[in-house]
Amino acid sequence: MNMRATPAALMPAIHPVSLRVDTYLINLDRAPLRRFRMERLLVGIGLAFERVAAVDGAGLSLPHPDFDEAAYLSRHGRRPNPFEIGCFFSHVECARRFLSGNAEFALILEDDLDFDEDLADVIEAALQHQTRWDILRLSTVNTGRKHRVEALTASRSLAIALTREKGSGAYLINRKAAGWIAGSMLPMRLPYDLAFDLEFDEGLSACFVDPLPVSQRADACSQIQAGLSAYRLGRRRPWSVLPYRAAAEIRRFAARFGRLVAWRVSGQDRSPGMKGQDRSPGSSGKPIETMRPG
Repeated sequence: MNMRATPAALMPAIHPVSLRVDTYLINLDRAPLRRFRMERLLVGIGLAFERVAAVDGAGLSLPHPDFDEAAYLSRHGRRPNPFEIGCFFSHVECARRFLSGNAEFALILEDDLDFDEDLADVIEAALQHQTRWDILRLSTVNTGRKHRVEALTASRSLAIALTREKGSGAYLINRKAAGWIAGSMLPMRLPYDLAFDLEFDEGLSACFVDPLPVSQRADACSQIQAGLSAYRLGRRRPWSVLPYRAAAEIRRFAARFGRLVAWRVSGQDRSPGMKGQDRSPGSSGKPIETMRPG
């Protein structure tokens, strides 16, 4: 199903956010059940979308011009996983399609998600703060603390994560971020979600929505994670991996902490009821005291 090619008379009610945001659903041809489930969810919240046939790692062969195996080994310390490579190329294809069109923003979705009912409204609210982010992450598979900085709706806020966040199930990007994904991120040197979490190295700004409106737990059987142990090198992992990761963590914390402090010191922390407080996902909703400037 491609809602952009469906006659207008047959279209369900479309949320106004679809006029500014192109939505791309990444789905393998051999995963029709995931496709049908996601199509129902998207139609249900009124988001027009285009299905992007995922690059199937089962059909990839190495070496590949868009995959730097030496850099992948030295930074990630694992054997090449063709399904990770296919995932990376699929996200890059979404960025390319977005750049070939005229939309201001793109919503990129994998096919193993659950949505909260207000997802389209949250996206619409986030567009009112478009100068604050190049990448807006709507899901994660981590549980790290999200530091709220500005209200979006009565129940959700923009937030900054200071630590590494994995997973790339659902996110918004502007054209600047798409240019990075389709350009400087190639050739592939890390799994997509790890490379995607290094936006600060390119001078890009990333935020989260907190609480998250998208869960990446709809399907526990990940086609990338299956058989992952076969790609691990254990003690044979290159010595370069730990220094690389440590340096990335330091750069990440410094860049994002600087943004967090600047945002709060400038008096722009307008998240209702959360001044000087944060919530961690799954923390029962009770505020946790955090740093206050001055």
